[in-house]
Amino acid sequence: MTGAETKDGTVAITLPPGDPACREALARVGEALGDLSRAVSLTAGRAPSATVRLPEPELPARAMGFESIEGLPEINEAIQDLIDGVTSEILTAQPDGPRPIAVLDEALTAVRDRIAAGVSMRTLYQHSTRFDEPTKEYVRAVTSYGAQVRTLAEFFDRMIIVDRRAALIPANAARTSAVLITLPAVVHFLADIFERAWDRAESYPFLPVRAADAAPEVIPAIRGSIRRLLIEGRSDKEIARRLGLSLRSLQAHVARLKEEHGAEHRLQLGYLMGLRSGAAAGREEAPDRP
Repeated sequence: MTGAETKDGTVAITLPPGDPACREALARVGEALGDLSRAVSLTAGRAPSATVRLPEPELPARAMGFESIEGLPEINEAIQDLIDGVTSEILTAQPDGPRPIAVLDEALTAVRDRIAAGVSMRTLYQHSTRFDEPTKEYVRAVTSYGAQVRTLAEFFDRMIIVDRRAALIPANAARTSAVLITLPAVVHFLADIFERAWDRAESYPFLPVRAADAAPEVIPAIRGSIRRLLIEGRSDKEIARRLGLSLRSLQAHVARLKEEHGAEHRLQLGYLMGLRSGAAAGREEAPDRP
């Protein structure tokens, strides 16, 4: 899902084509906004004059809606504020593959304290983290405390949702700016996307622990995502980032795919895979003949 501000100050939201789950969730956002519009219209109709004055609400520490946060120190401070105020649940999405050991160690202490206080926690990683030893050790530790961790081949951008009341998402590709969202309808929308991704995800395995043994479970899903992104014409750098792979690992997967399809170069590989994908789709849609 992408969004852009138009000249008149409104926000246009673009959904992935053919994604009924996202459209269903957005429809509920639209219904909530429609209810608000009708309530305002009804109040205006009952007012003695054209001007409707509503009592000033008491604002929380952060105004409800959207707040732009610039700079990594400020983003980390906002995250800490959210974690300090959590009472029941933390949902996090951590794409881009393995995370630095120092980051994992710091997160481990915070997670332990929150779970000990009765907070539930669920985290989504990408399949590529199953081959990273520090991440495996971190997951082993947090799950022993009571957290839940699952993985997907591909996932949307980084996100944290606290108590279904606030969400923090990146505002640029470098993640040096972020948006704090406290508008209930939008937080609900993001939580719904998380839940649907969670349902599709696989539990993080601990046995077998060797990467070579874990590979058969996740490599087909990773290769499937690589095929789709190659057919779409994505660059190696973009595919690697979206799947949480190093560029070298991605190029090794692409080399295997070229060998499998008999392609001499990357462009031919995308073309051949596109032909095969189109033919398979045609066979599935063709009616049975007597």
